[in-house]
Amino acid sequence: MQTRIDERALSKLRWRCRRGLLENDLFIERFFARHADTLTVEQATGVEALMDLSDNDLLDLLLCRKELEGDMVRHDVAQVLRMMRVPQ
Repeated sequence: MQTRIDERALSKLRWRCRRGLLENDLFIERFFARHADTLTVEQATGVEALMDLSDNDLLDLLLCRKELEGDMVRHDVAQVLRMMRVPQ
């Protein structure tokens, strides 16, 4: 069973996810609206890894212009990216 992220960690993660590009923020807000109540520690680690990217690289991934490469090719990152890409 996956351990769910606690409220304090979720709040910190939301703060960490604030971006400079509105387009990224829209994807991220939709992700949290859908998954905040069930987000696991593993998924939160994937979110953190994605937030280490530049705004433009993140947007390219979210819009499927690029795919994960290098050390970003991990299960947690791929899972979160799929969850963020799902259209309304």
